[in-house]
Amino acid sequence: MTALAFIVGVVLLVVGLAVSIALHEVGHLVPAKLFGVRVGQYMIGFGPTLWSKRIGETEYGFKALPLGGYISMAGMYPPSSDDTDAGRPRGRMRAMFATMVQDARAANDETLVGVEDRVFYKLSVWKRVVIMLGGPVMNLLLAIVIFTVLASGIGVQTATTTLASVNECVISADAGRTDCVASDPAAPAAEAGVLPGDVLVSVDGTPVSTFADASAIIQDSPNQALSIVISRDGAEKTLSITPALTTRAVTDDLGRAVVGDDGAVQTEEVGFIGVGAQTALVAQPVWVGTEMTFERLGAVAGVMTQLPVRVYETAVDLFTGQERDPNGPLSVVGAGRLAGDIAAVDAPIQNRAAGILELLASLNIALFVFNLIPLLPLDGGHVVVALWDGIKRFWARLRNRVSTPVDATKLVPVTLVVVVLLVGMGGILVLADLFNPISIV
Repeated sequence: MTALAFIVGVVLLVVGLAVSIALHEVGHLVPAKLFGVRVGQYMIGFGPTLWSKRIGETEYGFKALPLGGYISMAGMYPPSSDDTDAGRPRGRMRAMFATMVQDARAANDETLVGVEDRVFYKLSVWKRVVIMLGGPVMNLLLAIVIFTVLASGIGVQTATTTLASVNECVISADAGRTDCVASDPAAPAAEAGVLPGDVLVSVDGTPVSTFADASAIIQDSPNQALSIVISRDGAEKTLSITPALTTRAVTDDLGRAVVGDDGAVQTEEVGFIGVGAQTALVAQPVWVGTEMTFERLGAVAGVMTQLPVRVYETAVDLFTGQERDPNGPLSVVGAGRLAGDIAAVDAPIQNRAAGILELLASLNIALFVFNLIPLLPLDGGHVVVALWDGIKRFWARLRNRVSTPVDATKLVPVTLVVVVLLVGMGGILVLADLFNPISIV
């Protein structure tokens, strides 16, 4: 049963990624057609074509390697010019790059036949930018939709006002133990008669709807008597509880202990009554999904800005056997393994569905950020080319001259280097995900 659940989780993620890629390409396709560009192909995947169908002037289909997708637009670049450096002395490397540029120009020229007025490079700058940003923006919108379904439809795991546990005593965070001893003072809640299953109604006259609301008041009120109203068996009861002053570890937004420059865990003094809350999936307001998206966007962008360093660290962890950073980069293989692990855990199906949806939303955010990197062949690289062309046109107008379109085929050698680097980094991540995977336990 666990193996079957693992497979189901992997399949669900693969299907979700396929839909994400398809919608990414739709984000390019729709504005391209609206602006009159001839689109010859809309393909999901690369390599040999498995299935295709022509509708109008566009061939839609699936290819053998589901590692991305593309649309083929007429005239991505201007036609080949007559200026050539044929006959000039050149080394072997320069000759190879020159051949690559000529091949790219020849392939581009084929798309210009019969559609000279429906080509991409002749569009205004803003239209080209809209077309190229359409794909990444579609991934961002999909992430917002998924996080909204997750937060408002399924709910977010939240500590409720129903108490799950009541501590017997107060143990300082630096005591180095978890069991009570005779010298430990009794926990204020236990001393006041609080029991597991009680529901917090108000603290110090303030109604509380979440455990976090109650905790904030209690932690800010050490050694101050508080009037706490609880509900037990349908009846309300008012208790007077004085939070004890105790030391606890400082945690970040993810609940992890904050470590100082000296390597020691940072601590703070807070009020404490010794209760733990039950957790449940609680539906959030509809705007929370968007907030979650942009919070995750910042974290993913931070990883992307350090991608080469993060991949290097992943490679070091792979060869040394060290545990990987759970917030580090991963490949599609790693994402599939995580989805399988989430689906196979012993938890309610709602929790497992929420975990897979959160993973899929995060991958869409990664696709959004990754495709904005200003390097060809990524969408961000095409945006830079369009902006550079716009600057050239503007400068030419100021000088009463005619600007020639930017010929991005000259950047094919640079594009090849970028592709090789991306394939290399992807290969390292795949190996790491196979032999040193990130674990959710």
